[in-house]
Amino acid sequence: MEINKVSVIGGGTMGNGIAHVFALKGFNVNLVELNKELADKSIKNISANMDRQVKKGIITDDEKAQAIKRVTLIADIDLIPPDSDILIEAVYENKEAKLAIFNKLEKIIKPDSIFCTNTSSISITELSSACRPDKFIGMHFMNPVPVMKLVEIIRGYSTSDLTFNAVKDITIKLEKIPVEVADFPGFISNRILMPMINEAIFALMENVASAEDIDTVMKLGMSHPMGPLTLADFIGLDVCLSIMEVLYEGFNDSKYRPCPLLKKMVAANKLGRKTGEGFFKYEY
Repeated sequence: MEINKVSVIGGGTMGNGIAHVFALKGFNVNLVELNKELADKSIKNISANMDRQVKKGIITDDEKAQAIKRVTLIADIDLIPPDSDILIEAVYENKEAKLAIFNKLEKIIKPDSIFCTNTSSISITELSSACRPDKFIGMHFMNPVPVMKLVEIIRGYSTSDLTFNAVKDITIKLEKIPVEVADFPGFISNRILMPMINEAIFALMENVASAEDIDTVMKLGMSHPMGPLTLADFIGLDVCLSIMEVLYEGFNDSKYRPCPLLKKMVAANKLGRKTGEGFFKYEY
C-alpha cells in the first residue's frame, strides 16, 4: 500500500512531533487541533524544533521551509480529507476519548485507510473495536519524536499483515527503528519504564532519599541519561499515573499499584514541567 497523505489528530507534544517528522520526509500532513491557541502553538513548536535541527546541521533552511509548507492545520475532525491514506491519533491518554475519535473517523474516511494510535499503554484491540480492526494498529513514537529513533508497532487481535507491513515500511522511511510488540498493557517501553518511575516515587515518599539523590543514583550508578523523577516531570505526572492505572487494571497485580504520592501530586495539579512544578520546580 502506498502512503502519501497523512493526517495527525492532536497538536500537542506528540502530535506536532509526529507531523514534524512526516513533513521533513516529504509527506503532506494534515494536523488536526480543535483549540486555536494550541494549533498556533503546534506550528511554532514545529518551527522551533526544526530551527534546532538547522543549527546542528541536520537539515537546511530550505528543507525546513519546504517541510513547514507541507503541514496544514485543520480545526475539526470533520474537515479531514476523506482520502487520507493513514491517520495517526495522538490525543491525551484516555480510552473513551480515543474511541470517540475513531468512531467518528470511521464514518468519514475511505475504507482502505490505515488507522493508527500513538497510545502509550491502552489496548490496541479495545480501541480497534470502534472501527476497522484489520486496518488498525498501534504506532507508539517516543518523546521527543524528532530525536528518538524507536517506534513500537503494536498489532491488535485482528491487525492484518498488510497493515503491519505498511506501517513498518513507513516507519523506516521516517528513519525510525520499528519494533514489533504484542498487545499487552504498557507494551514494552512503559511496562518496564513506568514501574521503575513508580518505585522511585515510593522511595521518595518513604524518605529513603531526596529527589535529587534518587536521580543521582540512577544516573551515576545505572548510567541513565536522566533520573526517573526528572523523567516523570518531563513526561507529565498525569500521564505517568494514567499508564500505571492501565497496568494495574490490565494485569490485576499489586506490583503495578500507583504510588499514593503520585496520585496526590496529580490531584494537586503538580504535573511536572508543563505546570512548572512536579518533583522539581521549573522557571520559564
